Amino acid sequence: MLNPAFAYSNFDNFSSIGYDSLSCTFCTQKCVFSDAFDTEKLLASMDKLRNGQAVDIPNYDFKSYKNNVFPPRRVNLSDVIILEGILIFHDPCVRELMNMKIFVDTDADVRLARRIRRDTVEKNRDIGTVLDQVSNYSCNFFVKPAFDDFILPTKKYADIIIPRGGDNHVAIDLIVQHIRTKLGQHDLCKIYPNLYVIHSTFQIRGMHTLIRDSQTTKHDFVFYADRLIRLVVEHGLGHLPFTEKQVVNPTGKLTSVYTGVDFCKRLCGVSIIRSNESMENALRACCKEIKIGKILIHREGDNGQQVSIPSMIVFHFLINVFL
Repeated sequence: MLNPAFAYSNFDNFSSIGYDSLSCTFCTQKCVFSDAFDTEKLLASMDKLRNGQAVDIPNYDFKSYKNNVFPPRRVNLSDVIILEGILIFHDPCVRELMNMKIFVDTDADVRLARRIRRDTVEKNRDIGTVLDQVSNYSCNFFVKPAFDDFILPTKKYADIIIPRGGDNHVAIDLIVQHIRTKLGQHDLCKIYPNLYVIHSTFQIRGMHTLIRDSQTTKHDFVFYADRLIRLVVEHGLGHLPFTEKQVVNPTGKLTSVYTGVDFCKRLCGVSIIRSNESMENALRACCKEIKIGKILIHREGDNGQQVSIPSMIVFHFLINVFL
């Protein structure tokens, strides 16, 4: 997915009381925290977005401290949903919705400078009033005490903590790469966690094109099909458990120790007889003298019901092949 779509919403948009009174509500009346935000509406909106439905998000006005001044903003179906807010990790129901939780850890001096710039420019407050509101610990509902009591403790719920905020380009690049990797995952990988899909390259797509082409000769079809099967086998072997192994590597008159890997256990193959054992040659080419057993799964009756194989029978079969 080269150009994923993103949907963004701020947690403040779901505020049910004035923004300047939020700090007071959080610190002096902890029991009414759930009334500060319309969490039910937030959860319902996120659920609709996750199920492919567009939603109308309230548009919060930071001057009047209300979310009904401006018309709601329509948010359409997107590949990535970004929900942002300083108190976003407080509610466990909201946290459960998230696939990735990020805490942006900004220096206290930077936060203070941003607060002074915003309140003096946008709200026409003098610096003395701003500083008093930020750091007056005689009243628990001011900014710094509220941060220490309610925002900073939620840091423990984050999967990723980004120091220096937007200036940390390395952390941002890693997050972007992780999201792109998740978006590029095959849908079956999201259902079966032990399923691995080989990353598609131009070489693989080219071989797929050849074996799907009706003009391809039988000889070329077999050749390129075998190449694809070999890639599947080699990729699968890479996911088997390995253990560290040291070997002596002779180099002229001196010898050196090389630290490599070896399979944790001996390998055996089980061929399910359904397609003329088309993968056996590739497995034998990758694993010298590997033992391969065969299982035929047939269907009985007119309804084509598959005969189940008890796990104990499979276990004994594999033991016999292995030995």
